[in-house]
Amino acid sequence: MAQRVCIIGGGVIGLATAYALVRDGFEVTVIEARQSLGTETSFANGGQLSYRYVAPLADAGVPVQAIGWMLRGDSPLKLRPRLDPAQWRWMAAFLAACRTSVNRENAAHLLRLALFSQSTLKRWREDDGLDGFNWRRNGKLVTFRNASSFEHARKGLADPQQQQVLSASECAQLEPALTDAPFVGAIYTPDEEVGDCHGFCQQLAARLRASGRCEFRLGQAVTAIRHSNGAVTAIELGSETLPVEQLVIAAGHRSSFLALPGLRLPLYPLKGYSLTVPIGSKHRAPDVSITDYDRKIVYARIGEQLRVAAMVDIVGFDPAVDPQRLVLIKRQARDTFPDAGSYDAAVEWAGMRPATPTGVPLLGATVYRNLWLNLGHGALGFTLACGSAQLLGELIGQQHTSIDLHGFNPRAA
Repeated sequence: MAQRVCIIGGGVIGLATAYALVRDGFEVTVIEARQSLGTETSFANGGQLSYRYVAPLADAGVPVQAIGWMLRGDSPLKLRPRLDPAQWRWMAAFLAACRTSVNRENAAHLLRLALFSQSTLKRWREDDGLDGFNWRRNGKLVTFRNASSFEHARKGLADPQQQQVLSASECAQLEPALTDAPFVGAIYTPDEEVGDCHGFCQQLAARLRASGRCEFRLGQAVTAIRHSNGAVTAIELGSETLPVEQLVIAAGHRSSFLALPGLRLPLYPLKGYSLTVPIGSKHRAPDVSITDYDRKIVYARIGEQLRVAAMVDIVGFDPAVDPQRLVLIKRQARDTFPDAGSYDAAVEWAGMRPATPTGVPLLGATVYRNLWLNLGHGALGFTLACGSAQLLGELIGQQHTSIDLHGFNPRAA
């Protein structure tokens, strides 16, 4: 009889994990506190599957730069200090990771996982016919407004074999929507991808339901995890107790509330915002994905909509939408791409990205022999989901992992 794995979390990480496990012959139960799947952080993220742009936020120079940002009204970063020990511990660890050597090491870990995730999604699409989420290989331009940041990027390409340095005129030739945009140049990566994360979650859920090997428990929050003799034994869903054989925590930033002795989850939510802008026949939206490096805004065409995403708000566990932040994003997007879509009809959204201080997710075994973690992917959840899921399935199945997992071990967090 196949072993059953219980997964806490029905976002892109939890659903991808369930899909990888079902493909490998496991029985799965997915528990999601909401009544629907993929409707929190996975709902309206940036949409870019950005496999070669995975450097962590923590880097040398960022603390000084962040001070400058916080003094500006149009800053991409907002910090609201709170009487919250979790926030201060996370910030202290983040500052400790703001060193060039640490950043390079962690970026290498993320790049390894990202490229494996790209190959995993390719296999699922081709072998399983997984589609229906507006996936495209459309390429990506990281654009620069000033010459100094452009020159710095040109000298530090993540993958010189796959990336091209383009002048402003070459950018406009590649992407006509950039003809009048205020950029001095860009780095172009042709094989980057785009997709609808929420649509991807719905496709995974449909495949899982059709498999007959996955049970969904929606609208049920885990209130406690029981354990004994170095293993978890059950989870509590209010008044119900559900025995477990293997347990995966993939509940995003809410995972930190599922505390167990000896289990440290250095997570904090980094709130981000997005606009989903309808594109009509009269509009001229970019087809290539764009990252406005200096303003920290990403643009991705998803079907007949333009997803515009930005901001890092370190303001606690408050998911409320800040209208002023959305006004700023809309104004800056209009300034850059005035004809890209119907901005007045844009759907506004905010989501809580579950981030570790280093930017590297927690993936793998814990001090409890049947408890596993797959969380802390920050802004890269969609990008890293498939690879993380496949690797965790290999670990639970006691297989040799497809890539080296050095740097991801939750035991060392």
